[in-house]
Amino acid sequence: MTLGLIQQQMAYTTLYLYVGIFMLLITGFVATVLVLARLLAPSRKSRTKDEIYETGESTVTDPWRPFPVRYYVFALLFLIFDVEAAFLYPWAVIYKSLGVYGFVEMVIFVVILGVGLAYAWKKGALKWV
Repeated sequence: MTLGLIQQQMAYTTLYLYVGIFMLLITGFVATVLVLARLLAPSRKSRTKDEIYETGESTVTDPWRPFPVRYYVFALLFLIFDVEAAFLYPWAVIYKSLGVYGFVEMVIFVVILGVGLAYAWKKGALKWV
């Protein structure tokens, strides 16, 4: 082995040693902060806090009653159209450089989402009550 190769290996070993030391320091810091927070935090037990509902308010109905599916469908539709907006913005920024092909591609994308919206509307998924 040449002297340069040995020095290079020592440099890599030193870098790994530094990374290992920093990981140990970070782990120790996180553990110390968590233990201190647990020891110093005020904790008062009460019957209200031990209830199922986390905010401490009294429950009105059975907390294990499932939500109606329409809330989930409404949330999923919101996410779909939110993602659509996330795709439309970058497309609008570089619209001129895409040309006709980019325009046709985006028209197809919007038409597919429009068909999905029409289907959800027809099925009544957008009615809140």
